[in-house]
Amino acid sequence: MEEIINVRGKEYSIIKLLGHGKGGYSYLATDGNKKYVVKKIHHEPCEYYTFGNKIESEINDYLKLLNTGIKIPKMYSVDIEKEIIVKEFIDGPTISSLVEEKNMKDIYITQVKEMSDLLKSCGLNIDYYPTNFVVENDLIYYIDYECNNYMEEWSFDSWGIKYWK
Repeated sequence: MEEIINVRGKEYSIIKLLGHGKGGYSYLATDGNKKYVVKKIHHEPCEYYTFGNKIESEINDYLKLLNTGIKIPKMYSVDIEKEIIVKEFIDGPTISSLVEEKNMKDIYITQVKEMSDLLKSCGLNIDYYPTNFVVENDLIYYIDYECNNYMEEWSFDSWGIKYWK
């Protein structure tokens, strides 16, 4: 049976689970015309990360990242009460799958380093783990909205790059 999620009066049919992270489950969904990512926040324990209000953090982090100019999916809708976000679907492989398949290109490393430099100048770090990046038309997008204050130990060059090769 097809699962339907209603977000602020609009129905989305779930196509498949895309991933499960620290903050929620992300699903590929459609409204019948266009594909979206529907993220449902979860409250499962996470040993290595402490959360406040997850849905508010997602919104606040999205706005911070939007102001940096890095490539991120658009946030189309949020249901704060149901803790659901509808965002743009970036159609392509994740960096993690490209690493696994040995299909990485130097331009992806160049792009993430440019992204990292831009974020550092804004005083921010993102989660550089490769499942959080999708390539569409040879451009990389950071598909998560998580960001934190900049700390060198969590920068791309100090931490993230280990997972990109």
